[in-house]
Amino acid sequence: MIDDVTLLEGSREPDQYEAGIGGGIFVAYTSPSPDKETENEDTVAAIPYGPQSAVLIVADGAGGLPAGKRASLAAVTTLVESLQSAIAETMLLRTAILNGIEAANAAVQDLGNGSATTLTVITIEGLTVRAYQIGDSEAMVVGQRGLIKLQTTAHSPTGFAVEAGFLDEREALHHADRHLVSNFLGTSDMRIDVGAEVELKPRDTILLASDGVMDNVHVDEIVERIRKGPLDVSAERVVSLANRRMAGASAGQPSKPDDLSLILFRKTGRLVTSAERNQTKSIN
Repeated sequence: MIDDVTLLEGSREPDQYEAGIGGGIFVAYTSPSPDKETENEDTVAAIPYGPQSAVLIVADGAGGLPAGKRASLAAVTTLVESLQSAIAETMLLRTAILNGIEAANAAVQDLGNGSATTLTVITIEGLTVRAYQIGDSEAMVVGQRGLIKLQTTAHSPTGFAVEAGFLDEREALHHADRHLVSNFLGTSDMRIDVGAEVELKPRDTILLASDGVMDNVHVDEIVERIRKGPLDVSAERVVSLANRRMAGASAGQPSKPDDLSLILFRKTGRLVTSAERNQTKSIN
């Protein structure tokens, strides 16, 4: 069984948590949209998968569809339960994630209410990071000097246009079709975008965020706020800017009120890179 799973719902009020996991430390935050009285449709989770491994999740229940909160919560809890079974069987984490996402997709479909959710997952195994993407919640790995080492693509018309070079990231935040999403968990045609492995370096920061962050804060602004400094301070800086933008439009800046969730993660202590491991092997 997996102990110390962190699950945040933040249904009516902001919810924040900070703890150690997977050989590092994380900060998780979620809050409901400032312009609505209904509950927060986001769900976030941080799951240990051994002493140096962890799984980070952000799910955003589809706005405008029934029971978005039930969809995101069902998806995350089903994935957690699947991982609990997988670790008992010493299953490879990549296999466990893919099986868990398929189970989560079935669980949301079984709700029978037409609801759906995005699901973005980051796995950390030692220094190896991999992203699994469904929808428009996003993930990034940022170096201390601001280099973006991993950035998922939002499954949306604007996301694909940015990836193809047809649309600038800043222009995309103001595009009329920014709200459209082309891939959801809880549908028969759900597809999983599995990213390539990325190796963490000392002081790299991982971010997962729902569109409450990504639709209100430019990527370069996020990078500048998370690339260094204490994680709780970095999280507060991102959340504060997103909330200011959602509170009222200012010239040239986005303002799209929405549920807001993020997770920040950073390894602690000295990291032994693959190059150092290979050098040690050659000496021995």
